[in-house]
Amino acid sequence: MTQSLIPANECPIQIEDDRTGMSVDTLKRAFADNLFYLQGKYESFATADDFYMALAYTLRDRLLNRWLKTFKTYVENDVKVVYYLSAEFLMGRHLGNSLINLHIYEKIRQAVEESGLNLDELLEREPDPGLGNGGLGRLAACFLDSLATLEIPAVGCGLRYEFGIFYQTIQDGWQAEVPDKWLRFGNPWEIARADQAVEVKFGGHTEMYHDDKGHYRVLWIPSTTAIGIPYDTPVPGYDTNTVNPLRLWRAEASDDFNFDAFNSGNYDGAVAEKIRSETISKVLYPNDNTPQGKQLRLEQQFFFVSCTLQDILRTHLMRHKNLHNLNETAAIQLNDTHPAVAIAEMMRLLLDEHSMDWDDAWRITQNTFAYTNHTLMPEALEKWSVQLFSYLLPRHLEIIYEINRRFLEDVRLWYPDDEEMLARLSLIQEGPEQYVRMANLACVGSHAINGVAALHTELLKQDTLRDFYKIWPEKFFNKTNGVTPRRWILLSNPKLSELYTSKIGNGWLKDLEQLRKIEDFIEDPGFCEQWDQIKLENKRKLADYIWKHNGIGVDPNSMFDVQVKRIHEYKRQHLCVLHIITLYNRIKQNPNIEVTPRTFIFGGKAAPGYFMAKLMIKLINAVAEVLNNDPDVRGRLKVVFLANFNASLGQKIYPAADLSEQISTAGKEASGTGNMKFAMNGAMTIGTLDGANIEIREEAGEENFFLFGLTADEVYKTKAAGYNPWEYYSKNAELKGVIDRLTSGYFSHGDKELFKPMTDSFMHHDPYMLFADYQSYIECQDKVSKAFQDRSGWIRMSIKNATRMAKFSSDRTIKEYCEQIWNVKPVPIQVEEYNQDAAVLNVTK
Repeated sequence: MTQSLIPANECPIQIEDDRTGMSVDTLKRAFADNLFYLQGKYESFATADDFYMALAYTLRDRLLNRWLKTFKTYVENDVKVVYYLSAEFLMGRHLGNSLINLHIYEKIRQAVEESGLNLDELLEREPDPGLGNGGLGRLAACFLDSLATLEIPAVGCGLRYEFGIFYQTIQDGWQAEVPDKWLRFGNPWEIARADQAVEVKFGGHTEMYHDDKGHYRVLWIPSTTAIGIPYDTPVPGYDTNTVNPLRLWRAEASDDFNFDAFNSGNYDGAVAEKIRSETISKVLYPNDNTPQGKQLRLEQQFFFVSCTLQDILRTHLMRHKNLHNLNETAAIQLNDTHPAVAIAEMMRLLLDEHSMDWDDAWRITQNTFAYTNHTLMPEALEKWSVQLFSYLLPRHLEIIYEINRRFLEDVRLWYPDDEEMLARLSLIQEGPEQYVRMANLACVGSHAINGVAALHTELLKQDTLRDFYKIWPEKFFNKTNGVTPRRWILLSNPKLSELYTSKIGNGWLKDLEQLRKIEDFIEDPGFCEQWDQIKLENKRKLADYIWKHNGIGVDPNSMFDVQVKRIHEYKRQHLCVLHIITLYNRIKQNPNIEVTPRTFIFGGKAAPGYFMAKLMIKLINAVAEVLNNDPDVRGRLKVVFLANFNASLGQKIYPAADLSEQISTAGKEASGTGNMKFAMNGAMTIGTLDGANIEIREEAGEENFFLFGLTADEVYKTKAAGYNPWEYYSKNAELKGVIDRLTSGYFSHGDKELFKPMTDSFMHHDPYMLFADYQSYIECQDKVSKAFQDRSGWIRMSIKNATRMAKFSSDRTIKEYCEQIWNVKPVPIQVEEYNQDAAVLNVTK
């Protein structure tokens, strides 16, 4: 180390009185203090993790004044607050994001380097909180960033999973799941609020009675209870004083220790209740292939919903005499169906806990909730067995039955002769086993329903939710997703950000439309050379990462062809593999054939119980093993699977990509957010007319987008006409050659059975239309190869993609929610710098 970190009481330098000052000297002092007083370490004994923790506390301290003043302003002005309920929040690392939002990145770098440390190394020590699985959680994180940046009062609400989405490793080409111990060293960003704990009930039975005014009431007598402890994490806005909280709930037992059981020698029984309760917030998305797993998932959803709603009502009653105007102080957004049980829980709280009559409770509930749908696939619309609901949430099932009875009575008046419509709209799915339809509950109990891309919303209206659209067209909105440019450009791609700012200033970070001005430089050879060099440098950094983690050498001058997202059949990672094998077959037939060099990069996790998705990962790695070691290929093609894809790895990948693979079957992808991040960083998109691809193509220009495949309407018609994948196989020589090589055992050491479940699906069912889109995809990829060889033309397309993505800033999305659904307005926060010496503590006894 070049200079010692010195605790404050030994510090010889002149420092500011304000312990949270922003000068380099004060930052160094705070860094040293936190290492000494919070980590309890001398620098000579401190680990890299200790230094990271000390630095994180240094940043959190500088957020606290803004954070507390934000809360105080909201309370004093009685503002309407947005509560964003989501089962997932993939926030990414906090430290780098806080540095850029506080505008002290360079000061911290100087302070850290003068202390003899490397900031980049400390940034890498932060664990990536795996509190999500994919786009749902990344979207929620972007929305929280935009809400704070736009100065909108908001709280993110979810579960504090002790173990996030599993840590993915690859063993013999297969995915293996390892616990994600993101909390093993503690979490310096969060503050526990044990004084705001709430009780959550489960199971038991209900009893009817009449209150002292003779009103019919219901008492829920639970069999078990758990305690919810809130943990708050600050979410700072960019270039603003607003710091909103992400409030995550942890489950505890209501009675941690059973002394009677312990004294009788039943040591396991003494802590059984503690273990059962804490399991609720133990792990993200437990495998639901078992009855126990299904029950735990419903327990998780209800737990964080109940905690959140009780907290919202408590907050409201701090300022108001009753709950009759709750919808004027709270806007609650359901991010997909995971929190949809909130509709029933809100009704229970208003009816049973606050003695409200049904009509008032229902008016408040409907006017407070709004619902975002994230899927077009009926099988993905969440539902729970009535039997499980009755066992776990008996009072809520009663309320759902009553909501359904009243709702269907109205439908019968509107459509008296349509029993089939009644069956489709019912909150209860009838059959050998009854189910509660959570999407239907969310639609009935919300005043607004939105899709997340223009096509997605139209397909909701026409198909998935068509009956609800028929009766309530005024409820439906489109809110095309967006991502925050602060994390996904400024933090992820600093050199590109510097280039932008050097040409047009930094206003683009809060108004992405300003990037259009960059096109004025598109004819400047010097600018285009800078652009190309920035991309090449980003590719070199990713190539270094690939060598370090995969041991595979890749050429940064090759095309980086990237598909990183959740592994799923409808996202069609296997279609990309068919293209790779096609190129391989061409090389094997003619080793001297001219092939545009490509590095195919995959990343993503498969759900632990999803066999076909796991088989896709095995296939990618099996093909990689063959191609990467075949001398005929001579390095012209490389295949890489990057394990444990997460937000932090995404920050390395998106800026380095040349080609973004967005190849889902048309009509299956709701929106996508990775497609936006790729385009914002100058990658070309090859894609179908699906999700937000359509709008990306419209914004970038048709000539700057590589389009292939059937449209959603053509997919429907092809299936309706009797789609036969065998015909495509038998009539297309290249496709036949690909499938034959795959079924021969060529990529599985002679084992013809390994990939048979996948090839059988292709040949006999092909539900996601790979064969129907294959030829169009291959021809489009040939166009991509030709375009990549024209460097000046490719650079021009790259610039246009990156600078025309203003529509896909989450700031735009949030503004639309605020104006059209939530009815909330910005609340600026005025902050005077906190001075410790001037602070006075007033205690009223």
